[in-house]
Amino acid sequence: MTSTPKTAGAASAEYAHKLPTQEEDFSGWYTTLVRAAQLADYAPVKGCMAIRPYGFALWENMQRLLDARIKATGHQNAYFPLLIPESLLKQEAEHVEGFAPQVAWVTHGGDDELEERLAIRPTSEAIICHFYSKWIESYRDLPVLINQWANVMRWEKVTRLFLRTTEFLWQEGHTAHRTGEEAVEETLRMLEVYRAFLEEDLAVPVYKGLKSESEKFAGAENTYSIEALMRDGRALQAGTSHYLATHFAKVFDITFQDERGQRQYVHQTSWGTTTRLIGAIIMVHGDDTGLRLPPRVAPYQVVVVPIYRKEEERATVYAFVDKVKAALAEAGIRYTVDTDDTQSPGFKYNEWERRGVPVRFEVGPRDVAAGQVFAARRDKKEKTPIPLAELTARTRALLDDVQAGLLEQAKAFRAEHTSDADSLDEMARLLEERRGFVRARWCGSADCEATVKERTSATIRCLPLGEPDDPGACVVCGKPASRRVLFAKSY
Repeated sequence: MTSTPKTAGAASAEYAHKLPTQEEDFSGWYTTLVRAAQLADYAPVKGCMAIRPYGFALWENMQRLLDARIKATGHQNAYFPLLIPESLLKQEAEHVEGFAPQVAWVTHGGDDELEERLAIRPTSEAIICHFYSKWIESYRDLPVLINQWANVMRWEKVTRLFLRTTEFLWQEGHTAHRTGEEAVEETLRMLEVYRAFLEEDLAVPVYKGLKSESEKFAGAENTYSIEALMRDGRALQAGTSHYLATHFAKVFDITFQDERGQRQYVHQTSWGTTTRLIGAIIMVHGDDTGLRLPPRVAPYQVVVVPIYRKEEERATVYAFVDKVKAALAEAGIRYTVDTDDTQSPGFKYNEWERRGVPVRFEVGPRDVAAGQVFAARRDKKEKTPIPLAELTARTRALLDDVQAGLLEQAKAFRAEHTSDADSLDEMARLLEERRGFVRARWCGSADCEATVKERTSATIRCLPLGEPDDPGACVVCGKPASRRVLFAKSY
């Protein structure tokens, strides 16, 4: 796949200040990098952002891969209205209570005050349930398996580019089923879809688990999540899947006639993930030099940098670059060629490393004479020559190796920053000294959960699925606890 040639110098021209190191200022490193790598920029409205072409290309690649996974499970895409009447939103009191502080309202149409306020969707359960109550009549109409790609708005008080913004992009799935068993199966199926997407496409390892009662989605019977660990030791909730049972169905009168002619309430699920996954990629893989993008989602998998000192070498180098481009295009590899003659090769190397392109091809007169490119991989900063005749196969293998290597590095970091604690004092010390996940026993009490949060600022990220029981004493009260759960400070 070809692309319009890009110049490397634009990022430094806009943001010439030095990138802080992760150790000295992780927050500053993150914000500076998002802007310097041309992923996004601040909008005039507080908490909003403009996603720049490089950042949006990253999101499009992520969207394409996740959308294929969603459709492979039988779901279809649809679109529902952005504006929700206040009376409709208020029908589900628990849901409204959960989102009320974050809802943005439309009160005027032009100069005219509206008779009823309209909410800009913070999530779409209410409006989608309105339509499901009209569309579902018989058991033959079930299951309903619908996904929506959209924007939502939540009036956040504290914002950070990609991680928490007032307006953000996401997908939200909403399904309806005949039985609770079918709906629970759907909830866990989509949780696994998210896990596979994060680990296989984004190279981000995650834990799957059940949320505690205090952390679950408003209106849900159960909430499940996938939790990732950032390089500053904080956890990031990377996706959620909710079993709604019949809660919304009873409020919005979503019923169907079963095989015996009896009216039954549907069992529902909802699940979603957002552009905060771009933040996860940055904070899981990035280093002090800049981004390190997984090849499967990188806007450019390869950047080609022509090198020449004399004008008479230029034509020869670019003629060879054309052959390299043809080989990459035929292989379906996303690439760009840096044709900016005003900057030195070293400057270009630094800028494309900052922007996280997985592989860089250097092509100079000596490489042309040898019939090869010099390939530099971003993850390890290793270089190796690749003959033009082997370019397609070797590049594909190199990209696969970078993808696998990023996942293994992230897994190793997570393992190194996951600890067990058997007392609240030990937990507080670990979270202060090392940060990361702390596995500790919890009795299930909301009071004990609140005590941990008050003492350490850490919350229960999830009760991991598939892990064996590990009976012992609760780290807070000392009462019997059957297993360990994951605690961490989080975004």
